[in-house]
Amino acid sequence: METGDLIRILRGAPETRLRILELCHKLIGVNGDVDPEKVAFYSKELLEATKEAEQYSKETHEAARCLRDLARY
Repeated sequence: METGDLIRILRGAPETRLRILELCHKLIGVNGDVDPEKVAFYSKELLEATKEAEQYSKETHEAARCLRDLARY
């Protein structure tokens, strides 16, 4: 695989927006600290968003491993 092919493939990958980042903004209280009441209120969403972020992390590590393998050839 040529470098140009790899760059084209990577540029074609869709942007990913993780829910955990948006949710973090909702968890901050007026004083700038994490608000325990908001964490409790959003606990189900927080758990789902955390699982999503963990899965994305695993997939990203696997993609990086594959790219390293391709770069060796």
